[in-house]
Amino acid sequence: MFILIILKGKEEGVTELVENKLFGYRRPDGSVGIRNHVLILPTITCATQTAQRITELVDGTVTFIHQHGCAQVGVDYEQTFRTYVGMGANPNVYGVIVLGLGCETHQAYRIAAKVKETGKPVDVVSIQEQGSTLDAIAKGAKIAVRMVQEASMQQRVPIDFSDLIIGTECGGSDACSGLSANPAVGEVSNMIVDLGGTAILAETTELIGAEHLLAARAVNDQVKKRAYEVIEAMEKRSIQMGVDIRTGNPSPGNMRGGLSTLEEKSLGAAKKAGSRPLQELINYAERPTKKGLVWMDTPGHDIEQLTGMIAGGAQIVLFTSGRGTPTGSPIAPTIKISTNTAMFERMNDNMDINAGTVIEGKETPREVAARMLDEIVEVCSGKKTKAEILKQYDFGIWRIGPTF
Repeated sequence: MFILIILKGKEEGVTELVENKLFGYRRPDGSVGIRNHVLILPTITCATQTAQRITELVDGTVTFIHQHGCAQVGVDYEQTFRTYVGMGANPNVYGVIVLGLGCETHQAYRIAAKVKETGKPVDVVSIQEQGSTLDAIAKGAKIAVRMVQEASMQQRVPIDFSDLIIGTECGGSDACSGLSANPAVGEVSNMIVDLGGTAILAETTELIGAEHLLAARAVNDQVKKRAYEVIEAMEKRSIQMGVDIRTGNPSPGNMRGGLSTLEEKSLGAAKKAGSRPLQELINYAERPTKKGLVWMDTPGHDIEQLTGMIAGGAQIVLFTSGRGTPTGSPIAPTIKISTNTAMFERMNDNMDINAGTVIEGKETPREVAARMLDEIVEVCSGKKTKAEILKQYDFGIWRIGPTF
């Protein structure tokens, strides 16, 4: 069992680890994975079905379906490239087979070369070079069998919370989100930071109206200025499309759940950041350069922000919901936390933890956070989340430019 002592004498309290049963896989670059996947990474939408066929043949492999990889230019190209590389470089991945068509903008060999810098096994298969889809499947499957066998020989070793990057996210929010699950995740964020780890706050769209609270916690003026800049840029994007972002946020589901304004939603979403200093603000799919609380500039779209944080190195994600969601990732286990008990009971096949006990007066957010930390320890050491069991392998990249 995982035991916590909250030391007294400090305003927020310092979480001290008394018994640590945290285990993971140490990678060649020093990072730590809590899963040991072999990733079939399709660089172009034309290759996604071929990648899917390989995963159907070879147990221990994962992949994802997407519609990206070609006719992209400029910063849009760079962001997609960074996301592909980040998925392959994620510590939860043992080895990567980069699968390309051959003529696409995002060349498989360039992506593979970048992923190889981590020191993990990487190979490339090109459908056009192989001559056909069937030939590419055959070659990819043979390489995958070898990689999976090698991965199966890897042993878990003791790791520390300082090795972890935790992603935090809320989707399908309701009136309970800012009162139960999100504050509990904020408590976990504080614990992770106090233990030397990193917690990522995302969803720039859903922080509009609460940016001043985060800016006030910035470690320096540069980070403070950047906090206001990304909010302004996000609002300008919607204006350029001829709409006010508030016309689509809160969403119809949010409103049915009791949220009335974007600011109300944002104040609840910001609770996931806990109370520790904001160390830096990074771009989509970038890896944090500092320990502690980090803000990643992402949209509010659940799958796109999930992908961004995982491409940024997050090994595990805490995902709160008031309306319910099956969301998951092929790379990182996603722990689903319900904000109310009724939804937890209705969607028990999808949800992992119930924070509705806070609304019922049975627990405090900190007590729920202690249960979350227990769950993190178990998941890091091998326990599967509901999304993993159901093979909910979602993937989507935030596109910031048109397709040409």
